[in-house]
Amino acid sequence: FLMERKTHVKIKRKEVMLAKLRKSCSCTPQKLKNFFMDFFPVLRWLPKYRCKEYIWGDVMSGLVIGIILVPQAIAYSLLAGLKPIYSLYTSFFANIIYFLMGTSRHVSVGIFSLISLMVGQVVDRELLLAGFDLNDDASPALADGSVQNDNLPNTTAFNLTIAGINAECGKECYAIGIATALTFMAGVYQVLMGIFRLGFVSMYLSESVLDGFATGASLTILTAQVKYLIGIKIPRSQGHGMLVITWINIFRNISQANLCDVITSAICIVVLVTAKELGDRYKHKLKFPLPTELVVIVVATLVSHYGKLNEVYASSVSGAIPTGFIPPKVPEFNLMLRVALDALPLAIVSFVFTVSLSEMFAKKYAYTIRANQEMFAVGFCNIIPSFFHSFATSAALAKTLVKTSTGCQTQISGVISAMVVLLVLLFLAPLFYSLQKCVLACIIIVSLRGALRKFRDVPARYHVNKVDTLVWVVTMSASALVSTEIGLLVGIVFSMLCIIVRTQRPRTALLGQIQDTSFYEDDLEYENLSTVPRIKIFRFEAPLYYANRNYFLKSLYRLTNLDPNLEAARRKKYEKKEKQHLKKGNHRTPNGLGIGETTLQLVPKQIDFQALVVDCSSISFLDTTGVNTLKEILKDYKNLNISVLLACCNPSVIDSLKRGGYFGKDSGCMQEMLFYSIHNAVLFAKDQK
Repeated sequence: FLMERKTHVKIKRKEVMLAKLRKSCSCTPQKLKNFFMDFFPVLRWLPKYRCKEYIWGDVMSGLVIGIILVPQAIAYSLLAGLKPIYSLYTSFFANIIYFLMGTSRHVSVGIFSLISLMVGQVVDRELLLAGFDLNDDASPALADGSVQNDNLPNTTAFNLTIAGINAECGKECYAIGIATALTFMAGVYQVLMGIFRLGFVSMYLSESVLDGFATGASLTILTAQVKYLIGIKIPRSQGHGMLVITWINIFRNISQANLCDVITSAICIVVLVTAKELGDRYKHKLKFPLPTELVVIVVATLVSHYGKLNEVYASSVSGAIPTGFIPPKVPEFNLMLRVALDALPLAIVSFVFTVSLSEMFAKKYAYTIRANQEMFAVGFCNIIPSFFHSFATSAALAKTLVKTSTGCQTQISGVISAMVVLLVLLFLAPLFYSLQKCVLACIIIVSLRGALRKFRDVPARYHVNKVDTLVWVVTMSASALVSTEIGLLVGIVFSMLCIIVRTQRPRTALLGQIQDTSFYEDDLEYENLSTVPRIKIFRFEAPLYYANRNYFLKSLYRLTNLDPNLEAARRKKYEKKEKQHLKKGNHRTPNGLGIGETTLQLVPKQIDFQALVVDCSSISFLDTTGVNTLKEILKDYKNLNISVLLACCNPSVIDSLKRGGYFGKDSGCMQEMLFYSIHNAVLFAKDQK
């Protein structure tokens, strides 16, 4: 039977587009109100805030995250190649802006190790190109953020035009100028992606690519911190292969290790790891996580200050951290042009991590987020703070997990965290002057435990899916051994190539009938299937398009043990020889057969079927090449008196076949060539003479 298709009303796209444009361009008071309510979601949920129910959990989670943020912000400044004060600015502004614009109730937006690393790599490259020395012993910072110029290599003057005035800029000033320009451009990209609704870009970053990227970047972060752990002074490597070059430099200079830093690092790592493991084991008994990082920083700062570790043992310390806020400044346009390309992967990674975490926790706690608004939120978390000497931000999984475990209900907790950071900014920052850099490096390395544990999951991942494991390994290796940006690009391209290859060489099979049923399955995969006499049933498990056309034909010919083109050529050759013998008056063929026996010879013994059923249930679409391929096999098999029947085609495939003229003029033969189940096609083939 042939099912009757519904007639769809043709949509006039031009009129629809114009109507949408008129609607979006119209301005009414209600529409203006809705726009502001959508752009600032806080206006919707804050008036409905249940103070008695939510306030305790929000305050507790906000305080805990604020306490964690301070040491992490100071530590991650090493990754970004910037002073700790800028990390504190970043943490403060990001929490405030996301509170106003974010749609997730739980994610913690702020400084993130992976983003800090990507910023640091761009900052280091530009500092090197500008002629600055990349060693970390910078001169002290003044309260206004400028740098004292004592004719040291780190304070090489660089002429920078700011608001039309030619100003001299030292290393620290130029570094934060690069970081803010990069951050501003990343934010602009994110806002533009939100305006043009390009959130679908995140779909091309699979879980394997993201995990591999994060793990490879973690290895790079770990490598960059080793020199602080052991207190050696080596140049910060730049360019491709940074990980290998850094390790070579570490082993070359291992004899210069500072014993004080080595002992301090060993003690801090043991304390931090032990506390983390105990916290993970007894987290169900703890009301909130132990502030181990803060305790370690406070104790280490006191020991360093009163033990004079910097003066006596030459241990590297954080140095002066000014209090208050540096006056805002517009990011330099000329620097934006230099880092415009670097900002693109930064924008994509920042957005993808934020949206994926937002969706994960929204699903867990049964509410919805708006991905497009999240893109605006994280975009403005980069644009606005870039005027206040801050750098790029993103949502962070570890801090978000802590927020949810300590009772977070809304983004009020983010405001509380920002107040804790503000307290440090205004009053407590100078107290961290004597904090050793090796302690900060320990905090960073221990925070990488989650990403580095992915190596333990490789066997399980391989067992689940070998291709995804290969994507993970390639992305991780490229991110670690080449560079983070190249690693991300390699991961995306390689994962797409894997999909293309899998559609180019998909599974193919001949089907057999499940006994006493009307169902058919792969003859090589299941036992006790019965073959259908004189009928071959072929399944192709992929779309049929130009890239896999040849594989489709080769598989079909191999499994059916018949190439119709070769058989047709062999028959023509035989007929030609037969005609030549008949013309000579020889009534016997070259094989010694009589003319009456010729018909038997023309039908080869290997053709043991009269109908070919193609199971199209796994063919999701056909392109022009795919339609022409099916028309080709229809014609070739018809020349051998073998009928070709299609089964289980979806509507789009049927439409493609109709447009391609597969069913003839006006699709008159359609009911004899197309069937809605394999069994119907088999019954039809059996009834044929």
